[in-house]
Amino acid sequence: MADRSPPVLLEACVVLGASSDKLREVYQAIDINGSPEHLLLEPEVLHVLAPPFVSRSPAESEAVRSHGRRRRSLLRRKKEQPPSAVATSIQAGNEYLSVPKDIDLMALPHLCFPGGLQVTNEQKDEQFHFLVFTDVFGNKTHGVVMQCYRPILEGTSVLKYRAGSLKFPRLFSAYSFCVISRYPYFTALKDCLSCLSIQLRTCLLSDMEERVKEFATKLALVPIPPPGQLHLMFTLCPLTIVLPSREDKDHPTIDLDLHLPFFCFSPLQLLQGLSCLLQEERVVLFSADWARLTLVAESLLLFLQPLSWQQPYVPVLARSMLDFVMAPTAFLMGCHLSHFEQVATETDDLVLINIDNGSVSTSCSETLDLPQIPAAAADCFTQRCRTLQIHFDLYQCPNASCTDVSEQRAKRRAWQHNLNLDIQRITLELMVNIFRDVSSHLNYEHRVFNSEEFLKSREPSEQLFYKQVLETHIFHFFLKDRLNKKIDDFARLEQSTRSEMQRMKATAEVPRRPTMQEILARRKSSTTVSKVSARQGMSLPNLGDDHTIGFKRNPTPTRTIASDHAPRNPPKAATVFKLPDFPASLSFHSVQSWYSELLRLLGKAILSVQNENLALLARFYYLRGFISTLCWRRLDALGDFQNLYRTDIAIFPTQLVTWLVDSLHREERQQADRQPELKRFILKVRTENEKVSVQPDDHVKKFKLPQKHLDQEEFVRCVQECGIVKDVATIHRLFDALRDDTSISVPAQPKQVVSDLFRVFYTLWKETEAAAQDLNLPSEVMDRLDNSECVYKVSSCVKTSLGVGKIAMTQKRLILLTVGPQGFLEITKFRDIQEVKIASASLLLLRIPSLHIKTSGRVEVFEANLKTETELWNLVVREMWAGRKMADQHKDPQYMTEALTNVLLMDAVTGCLQTQRSIAAASKLAYFDQIKHEVPMMVPKTTSETLKHKINPSLDLAEPQTVHVLLYTPGQLTSNDSKSEMNPKLWVALTGGKVVVFDAASWSMQQDCIQVGASELNCMLGLVNEQVWIGSQDSVIYIIDTQSMSCNKQLTEHRHEVTGLTLDPRDQHNNQRAYSCSCDGAILQWDTASLKVKRQLHLSCDRLSSVQIYDGTLWCRCGDCIVELKKSGTPQRRISLPKDVQSMSSSFSSFIIIPERGQLWTGCADSGELCLWHTDNHRLPSERILLPGSSGVTCMIRVKDQIWMGCRGRSGSEGQSAGQLRGQVLVMDAESHTVVKELQAHSDTIQTLCSAEDRYVLSGSASRDGKIAIWKVE
Repeated sequence: MADRSPPVLLEACVVLGASSDKLREVYQAIDINGSPEHLLLEPEVLHVLAPPFVSRSPAESEAVRSHGRRRRSLLRRKKEQPPSAVATSIQAGNEYLSVPKDIDLMALPHLCFPGGLQVTNEQKDEQFHFLVFTDVFGNKTHGVVMQCYRPILEGTSVLKYRAGSLKFPRLFSAYSFCVISRYPYFTALKDCLSCLSIQLRTCLLSDMEERVKEFATKLALVPIPPPGQLHLMFTLCPLTIVLPSREDKDHPTIDLDLHLPFFCFSPLQLLQGLSCLLQEERVVLFSADWARLTLVAESLLLFLQPLSWQQPYVPVLARSMLDFVMAPTAFLMGCHLSHFEQVATETDDLVLINIDNGSVSTSCSETLDLPQIPAAAADCFTQRCRTLQIHFDLYQCPNASCTDVSEQRAKRRAWQHNLNLDIQRITLELMVNIFRDVSSHLNYEHRVFNSEEFLKSREPSEQLFYKQVLETHIFHFFLKDRLNKKIDDFARLEQSTRSEMQRMKATAEVPRRPTMQEILARRKSSTTVSKVSARQGMSLPNLGDDHTIGFKRNPTPTRTIASDHAPRNPPKAATVFKLPDFPASLSFHSVQSWYSELLRLLGKAILSVQNENLALLARFYYLRGFISTLCWRRLDALGDFQNLYRTDIAIFPTQLVTWLVDSLHREERQQADRQPELKRFILKVRTENEKVSVQPDDHVKKFKLPQKHLDQEEFVRCVQECGIVKDVATIHRLFDALRDDTSISVPAQPKQVVSDLFRVFYTLWKETEAAAQDLNLPSEVMDRLDNSECVYKVSSCVKTSLGVGKIAMTQKRLILLTVGPQGFLEITKFRDIQEVKIASASLLLLRIPSLHIKTSGRVEVFEANLKTETELWNLVVREMWAGRKMADQHKDPQYMTEALTNVLLMDAVTGCLQTQRSIAAASKLAYFDQIKHEVPMMVPKTTSETLKHKINPSLDLAEPQTVHVLLYTPGQLTSNDSKSEMNPKLWVALTGGKVVVFDAASWSMQQDCIQVGASELNCMLGLVNEQVWIGSQDSVIYIIDTQSMSCNKQLTEHRHEVTGLTLDPRDQHNNQRAYSCSCDGAILQWDTASLKVKRQLHLSCDRLSSVQIYDGTLWCRCGDCIVELKKSGTPQRRISLPKDVQSMSSSFSSFIIIPERGQLWTGCADSGELCLWHTDNHRLPSERILLPGSSGVTCMIRVKDQIWMGCRGRSGSEGQSAGQLRGQVLVMDAESHTVVKELQAHSDTIQTLCSAEDRYVLSGSASRDGKIAIWKVE
């Protein structure tokens, strides 16, 4: 729905019934034939009441102008309304009716009287039912219908009462009152109509139109609450009615009882119904009660969230619309139970759901013969359903009886709200358990879903269900959200309930193989409930050795959530804001007075939460901005909407603000020009509006094998799409390996890989992967392997020095699967290998090639007569050995992962080429074995002892990214949330505004990508109030909420690139002051509670690069000088570059203040020296300290009494081989001024350093390396 449209409760109120002519005919028939039973009449539209209800005269419009500001009401002439609110007109009788454009008055009478308009001889109680209208674009409009009966007297007009003769029997005709809204407030609107019914019972027919108009006018005044924890309350005598807000902009509004389907169906039947919807069957609901149809249908669709129904949806079909069920497409419709037999007989392939008796059947059979939801997910859902407390009376038993209706209704609302949350959690968990593994088969860069591989990973009994679902529109739109990396409830729950193996996989990307843990789970799955499929988990190299983080084992990984209770966080407390009582008179001036009182109350509410709750403050700003829009106070509205940037940008109404800016009059523009912040905001809105709208790429592709030859670029895309490997450098080596056998003799023609050869390679790769799933190892062998170990390659049965058997390779070691009773012998661990070579063994008169492996700690050499497999196994073992050595020496498990990938690619290349040159081609993939000979692999002892671990923040990307900024935030030990929220975090800013978050307790990736604008990020700052501030080159400070991991606030006060952020360490935790600076010299002091600027400073300089605060004094780095500022903000001292350095056009790259020593340390990007300045004694000359092996300092931090520096190595010149180190970390003792450590761990320049509680230092490098090193502080 366009957010330009006025978000008010009422769209229209329509009165329907029989025309006066029809009623007159009824009386004539009665006079002749007597009183008929249940006479049916043709319903008609009698009144259409739609905003605007009140307009002002031109004289009044001029009179309300004051000081250049126009105060206008939304209730104006049609020409002054926003374009989306303009109504069309139709003529009914002698009156013109204003009708919103989305309402179909032709079909409405039949939907409001789905069983026909009846004339009866007895009075009936009011009846309610609910409607949903869907246009061709999928936009929904909702209606609540109240039917009531009024007596008919001779000569009576529907609109005018006139006494008639009493000699005829008393008859009653049905009238419908339909309240239409764009928002699904079913319960609230039913309450509103119930209040109207009380008034209609005592009014005459002549007064009915006025009463209904007064009722509609009041509802048109009620605004819709913005997304978030703010509900609105209003009084419509005699009831107090609450409009609940939706949780966020991605959640639907829920104002109905979600537990109603649990009264009608068992969990098994509910699962059958949901399965039919997921497979997009043609589903028809039946009930004898019209109201149940829509309520149950809406509940079922909400149970599918975040999947959204994309097919035709008509929850109530009138008698005249039954032919709709003949539609050939999928749909969800509702019919009266009396039509059950007719629909079932005349239409095939329908799923018939009887709400009244809880049955699910088909039109061809009394049973449902369709694929069902996978058993593990279904069992978990059934168990959860047993925990629901769906009976309010049972809940109320121990409580005192309520003597006040309002109190009773409030208790019932609170109980229903909590029950709805429980049901939503259970159904969301069901969707997560069904679609958990989808993300494992996505290629985000090329937007590809490998459906074939996903289906192969399912259990045989589940494959038919998934095959049906994968072809549906509902799943297609779900895939779009996953490929867009949407952070919604599904993504959060899926991430928080990952198994240990899945969490560990986030630290390394490896080919799929079943671990021992998963093989054991597969063997037990036939007897154990809710155990995971053996094909669910992903394997990864060993991280649990001495230098890396260890993980405790979990007995069985599960695809479903296995806790006894559904995961539940305490619901956020909602605030209820009460609207003023409606005015007695609904004249223009009364309505304006009502709006003024509402604005006063909102202003009071804003002051009450100004520094306490920014999320709630944003909702009040939104409401006040909208009400100001209704009153035509455009500048006031724009000011409130501007405040949403710093409180919650997620609810910013872009289209409404754009319309406001475009509709400003000249006097208003002049007034806005006198307010700098408002002027800048309006300019920003106009600039954004003028930009060419670029539609996001939301297509979804399925992987298909190529039909033509592949050049290198196409080859890279194809390999990434099919999910074999992501790394571009590895794919280039694979291309070289495969094109050797397809080389073209014409020199001018580019080298290509033949499509048939790629098809053979892909097939062999997938067959090998599938064969590993069916690997059947003896129990005694599995008992000897670690839970996380996977078997990646097995030789044929050969003779070895340890006996006859098969050589098997895991990611950690080589083992011999012997033929004898022993079954298992360890040959060697890769880290223990000393030498690998090919020799020959004599057999009779033949020389058979054999593989010799020498292992430390063993005198005898292992020998295996591998015959034709010898050369391949030689390559494999040497590559794994080299990868293991690199991983151990550099404390980087990804080296072992990459070596393992190289080995599997070698195996596939050798298998698909099958020529004499296959080994030569495969050797091109032996990357680590090659660089072992080209570059010394030995890491200096100091580096090895200090380096603890390495992590790769670009793991999910095709190529390494530059690590621009690192930020460590300590754990929240007092948090009531999950353990992952309590752990410390590492925030990593990558190229293009990407932020990756690691759990700093395990160094596993917690959030793979939070997009923060599109520009480079320069600085980050962590605050205690669950916020991380990020300064960007686009002049915006973005604020990430550490709980929701969403960027929902922006500070836009800077005019140019934000270059620095700092926090005054002397402030109390609940009253922190932050400082930010931009390259134009602007320095802003922020109140972090209210996110308001408390003070502005300006420093004249060429470029202000960073700011730091020590003992309340601000120090600024301004290119070629360091400036100390006075309290007033004026420069107190300026320290410039040494003269010999100035001649090099250099600049300061970093600085550190040590106040207790009176020292200022500075470094330059183009100088291999540190300068030490004495801040306490200006007369002392600066000291210059030579940094060994350094050509420049890029970053610097203080840790304890040490200074850690990221430096450019002198040897880091062009033309160096790929393995040489270009970045180094130097550690200097601040007291002795000597370098105590020289550390080398990056193959590109170091961009950033950060400290983790003075226990560790983390360094991030540029894109050639792109990794983060974790160093131990001594």
